[in-house]
Amino acid sequence: MKKTRCGCLPLMTSVLSMVMAAAAFGGDLDRINLPKGFHIAYFTDQTPEARSLALGDDGTVYVGTTDKGKIYAVRDNDQDGKADRVYTLASGLKLPNGVAYANGALYVAEVSRLIRFKDISGKLDAPPTPEVLFDGYPGDTHHGWRYLRMGPDGKLYISVGAPCNICLPDKEIYATLTRLDPDGKNMEIFARGIRNTVGFDWHPATKELWFTDNGRDWLGNEVPPDELNHAPKAGMHFGFPYCHAGNILDPEFGKGKSCADFTAPDWVFPAHVAALGMRFYTGSQFPPEYRNQLFVAQRGSWNRTPPLGYRVALVKFEQGKPVADQIFADGWLQPNGAVLGRPVDILQMPDGAILVSDERRGAIYRITYGDR
Repeated sequence: MKKTRCGCLPLMTSVLSMVMAAAAFGGDLDRINLPKGFHIAYFTDQTPEARSLALGDDGTVYVGTTDKGKIYAVRDNDQDGKADRVYTLASGLKLPNGVAYANGALYVAEVSRLIRFKDISGKLDAPPTPEVLFDGYPGDTHHGWRYLRMGPDGKLYISVGAPCNICLPDKEIYATLTRLDPDGKNMEIFARGIRNTVGFDWHPATKELWFTDNGRDWLGNEVPPDELNHAPKAGMHFGFPYCHAGNILDPEFGKGKSCADFTAPDWVFPAHVAALGMRFYTGSQFPPEYRNQLFVAQRGSWNRTPPLGYRVALVKFEQGKPVADQIFADGWLQPNGAVLGRPVDILQMPDGAILVSDERRGAIYRITYGDR
């Protein structure tokens, strides 16, 4: 039986309305399907438009958003698996989706710039004014929500989506994955031909980069697939806008091109599931067969009939390569079409639990295994 735990609700004027609201809010988690032995509960429900997640050295969870323009810090002070306090570190930022923590600092990727909050962990009540490290990214908001991670090479990786559904961008920085030093210097393009990645991670054994990429729209309900790509080195081109999913030439931009000239994905997901945040699991709480396997948040389609996604997938790896995928958690999309939530990012906690952000609900879920 799944465990559920509601987050704290705002003060209401009626005890009855509070009880009814709590029942409706917490009851949604009874509809989430998980493999036997796994449980889901609310870590917090007080993070509107929660998207990208990052973990601090002291267990603080940092949360990026989009239209709200806010950055949150979430603390579980008594280590009971439920957040005790949510801090608002900043507001009024421009699509501050990407967050990363390293060397005591919180890095945030806005649309056109990278900023840093130094020595953040001891200053959650009074966060410092952020430093602008780099402000040379495009200002387009179409695919302008940047994803940000610190790589094993000590560099910050930041995505730059295409400023369109399908086009040949006029600047080479579009449709790329970039990287730069933690001080904002030496920005370079690491990979090209990437329509819009909003999730990447490094394989625990090989330390090589893997990333999701969302396929273009308006070619139909079933094409092109969303992608899981592998970039073991710099300088690779993954096909956009000429070729999709490794074997589908674009009807406009693919003329005179060959998909063989570009790097094909190592795995594909169903079209329009919106595969976003991803994490390789390295913990010991889950059964051994989950170790070094990949969890992927699939936010869900916006223009597919019927809709698809709204779930967390598990990609099975063998000898460093994907061999199968399966649904790990679903139910946020109900059979009647009702949408209860839209998973965006995955974060592994020190105890081996995973957190899943939900942009629609403004919540973060905690998934555990066993008697926890």
